[in-house]
Amino acid sequence: MAALGWLTPRRRSATARSVLAGEASAEAARKSSQADASVSAPEEPDFPVPGDDKAAAFFDLDNTVMQGAALFHFGRGLYKRKFFETRDLARFAWQQAWFRLAGVEDPEHMQEARDSALSIVKGHRVAELQSIGEEIYDEYMAERIWPGTRALAQAHLDAGQRVWLVTAAPVEIATVIARRLGLTGALGTVAESVNGIYTGKLVGEPLHGPAKAEAVRALAHAERLDLDRCAAYSDSHNDIPMLELVGHPYAINPDTKLRKHARARDWRLRDYRTGRKAAKVGIPAAAGVGAVAGGTAAAIAISRRRR
Repeated sequence: MAALGWLTPRRRSATARSVLAGEASAEAARKSSQADASVSAPEEPDFPVPGDDKAAAFFDLDNTVMQGAALFHFGRGLYKRKFFETRDLARFAWQQAWFRLAGVEDPEHMQEARDSALSIVKGHRVAELQSIGEEIYDEYMAERIWPGTRALAQAHLDAGQRVWLVTAAPVEIATVIARRLGLTGALGTVAESVNGIYTGKLVGEPLHGPAKAEAVRALAHAERLDLDRCAAYSDSHNDIPMLELVGHPYAINPDTKLRKHARARDWRLRDYRTGRKAAKVGIPAAAGVGAVAGGTAAAIAISRRRR
C-alpha cells in the first residue's frame, strides 16, 4: 500500500504537468504558426489595382476568352453564306490538315495557305465583312465565351483599366467580339483594303507569336502604359513572348508547353475547362493561317457530316 500511495500523488502530479505542458505547447505552436504565416505568406496585394491608368490587360482570344478558334466560327458563318466553292474547301482543308499534322510553320507553305485564305475575301467590301461578323458572333460565338475569363476582363474594366483582345483572327471580327464584350478594343490581323474593298493581301504578317508582343509593345507606347504594371492572358505557348512582356502574365486553359513554362516561372494559372475538355490541350487554333483559313477545314467537315 505504501508503494501504491507513493505512486498515486506522482501520477496525479505528472498528469497536471502534462496538461500544462500540452496547453503551453499548443499556444506556442499557434503563435509560431501565425508569425510564420505573416513572414512567409504575406497577403497578396489587390490586383488589378483600382485607378491605375498606366496599367492595362491584353487577352488572347482563341481558347482563352472563347472556346475554340474565332477563325473556325467565322469560317462556318462564311460557308453558310456561300463564300466558298467546293474546290476552295478541299484546298483549304488540305492546307490546314498539313499545318496541324506537321506541327511546324514552313514559311513557303504558310504563305500559300495565307494567299488561299485571303482569296476568299478579295473583292468583298470591308463593311460587308463587318456586318457579317456581327451576325456570326450571335450565331456561333456568344455562347462560347468563357465566363471565368470574362470575369477577369471585367475586373480590369471595373478597376478603370483598358482591356484589349490580341489575336491572329481578322481585326474586323476581333473588333466585333471586343465591342460585344464591352472591352476597349482589339488587335488583330489586318487585311489590306483599297477604297473599302479587300485586295487579297495582308498588311505585314498575321498577328501571331512574336508579332503579338510587338503589337502590344507598340500600343503600350502609344497609350503611355507601363508594361510592368500590365497583365496578359493566353492559353498558348505561342504567346509566351507577349506574356513575358508584361509584369502580370496569366496562363488560361494552358496547353502543355505553356503550363510547363508557367509553372517553372511561377506564373498564375487558371483553367476553366472540366473533365475531358481539360485534357485536350495542345490542339492548334489555326493561328498564323491568315484571315479565314482556320475555319475552312472545320467547315468542310461539318458539311460532310450533314450529308
